[in-house]
Amino acid sequence: MNTDPIKLELYKNMLTSVAEEMGVTLQRTAFSPNIKERLDFSCAVFDGTGKMVAQAAHIPVHLGSMPLSVLAAIEHTEMAPGDMIALNDPYRGGTHLPDITLVAPVFSDEKTNNGKDRPLFFLANRAHHADVGGMTPGSMPIATSVIQEGIRIPPVKLVRSGELDTDLWELILSNVRTPEERRGDMEAQLAANRVGERRLQEIVTKYGTTEITAYMQELCEYASRMVRARLQEIPDGRYVYADVLDNDGISDEPIEIRVAIEIENDTAVIDFTGTAPQARGSVNAIYAITLSAVFYTFRCLAGADVPANAGCLDPIRVIAPEGTVVNAKFPAAVAGGNVETSQRIVDVLLGALAQACPDQIPAASSGTMNNLTIGGYDTARGKEFTYYETIAGGMGARPDRDGIDAIHTHMTNTMNTPIEAIETNYPMQVVAYGVRRGTGGTGKYRGGAGVIRALRLLTDAEVTILSERRTKGPYGLQGGEAGQSGRNVLVSNDKEHPLPGKVSISTDEGDVIRIETPGGGGFSS
Repeated sequence: MNTDPIKLELYKNMLTSVAEEMGVTLQRTAFSPNIKERLDFSCAVFDGTGKMVAQAAHIPVHLGSMPLSVLAAIEHTEMAPGDMIALNDPYRGGTHLPDITLVAPVFSDEKTNNGKDRPLFFLANRAHHADVGGMTPGSMPIATSVIQEGIRIPPVKLVRSGELDTDLWELILSNVRTPEERRGDMEAQLAANRVGERRLQEIVTKYGTTEITAYMQELCEYASRMVRARLQEIPDGRYVYADVLDNDGISDEPIEIRVAIEIENDTAVIDFTGTAPQARGSVNAIYAITLSAVFYTFRCLAGADVPANAGCLDPIRVIAPEGTVVNAKFPAAVAGGNVETSQRIVDVLLGALAQACPDQIPAASSGTMNNLTIGGYDTARGKEFTYYETIAGGMGARPDRDGIDAIHTHMTNTMNTPIEAIETNYPMQVVAYGVRRGTGGTGKYRGGAGVIRALRLLTDAEVTILSERRTKGPYGLQGGEAGQSGRNVLVSNDKEHPLPGKVSISTDEGDVIRIETPGGGGFSS
C-alpha cells in the first residue's frame, strides 16, 4: 500500500479525536470531583492485536501502562460484541488498585478461522477512584501488601452482550466506602467507551476496514522511524545515573533506583539492574509503570510531532529485574509505586540522558505527586466521604528558561481541585493555597516554586499522605542548585507537628493539614 502523508496525518488526528471525545464524555458525566474537576483519567484507542494506536493528552502514567491492561483483557477473557472488561489488579494488567480500567472490543463483520467475530479495535479508559476499599480511606495506605490496599479486580466481564453484570457490579460497590460516588464514576467510564465505539464504527463505515487498519499500522511504523531518527542524533555510549526514594514509609532507609541507558545507532537499551529490591512499603512499581515512565521520557525526547503510540517503544528494550522496586512481585504493596516511584524513574532517566544531550534535558522537577487522602463521616451531610488529591510542585529549570511554578509535571497531568469544589463536596475548609515562593533551585535559570495547600478538617477524619522529596530536594543540572525539599505539617490546637513524607494519622475536628511541596532544580551556574 502506498501511504498518503496527508491521509496519515488525518488518521492520526481522527483516531486521537476519538480518545479525546471519550475523555470529554467521562469528565462531563463523572460524579466525583477527582474525575470531573481534577481530570484524573485517561483514554486510548488500540488495534485488533491490543497495540496502542492513539491516545488523548491525558495522564502519562496511565497511558504508557494501559497497553498491558488491554493485553491482559485479551488473554484472560473471550470477548463478544457488547462486552466490556473491568480490571485493576496490578499483577493481572492493572497499575495500583484505585485505577480501574474498562476495556471494550469493537467488532467488524470479518470472521476468524473458527468462524467467530474478530475485534477490529479495542478501547480503554482508566480512572482513579477516590476509594476502592482497603485499610484506610482513599485506598492509598501505608501498606505492606497489596491485599491491604483495596478490592482487587482481575480481568472480568462487567458487561456481557450489552447487559451489565449486576452481581459483579454490586460486589464491587459493596467493598468501597463511597458506593454512590463509585457508581457514578464507573457509569461515566461505561459511557465513555460506548461513545468511542460509536465513533470508530462511523469511521469504519466511511473509510472501510482495510484502509483504517493499514493506516493504524503505518502510524505505529511512522512513530518508530521518528524515535529511531532521534536516537541516531544522540552520541553512542552508556549513560548511568542513580537517585533515591526517601523511604518506603515503613523504615527510614533510602531506596536507590539505578539506570544505565545504552545508545547504539538507532536503538536504546534501558537497564535498571542494580536497583534496590522491592520494599516492604507501598512504593513498589510493577513493570507496566516502569515501561510507562520509559515511554513518556523517550516520547518527550523525540518531540511533539511524534504520534504517541506503540511504535515509540519499538527501538527500545527495557530490562527491569523482577523482584526489584521497578518490577515488583506479588504480593508487594504498590499504591505509591504508581504515583511516587514513577516520578523517580523519570528523574533517573533524565539524569542519564542529561549526560548524552545536556542542552536538551531539564533539571529535576518536584519528583512527587504529594498524594493526600482524607476520609471519615461527614456529619453535616450524613454520609461517608473520601477525598483524594495530588498537589502540584515546581518544574525543573530548562536549558533556556526558568521552570514553571506550581504545576503538575512528568507522570501526572491532572488539574487541581478548585476551592469551591472542595468546600462544596467535603467537610473541609481551605485556609491557604498559594505558591511557595523561593523554593526553586537557583542558577542561570531558576527552578519553579512549589505550592502550599492547607485544609482545615470540619469533622474527625483519617488522613494519609504519600509524598517524596522530603529529605533530598530535586537535583539541579549543569551547576544549578537543587530545589527545596517539601514539608508536611499537622496543626492541632495551634501547635505545629511536622509529619513524615509517608504517614497515616487520625485527626480531630478543627485540625489543619498543610502540604508544602518541593521546588524544581535550577539549571546552569
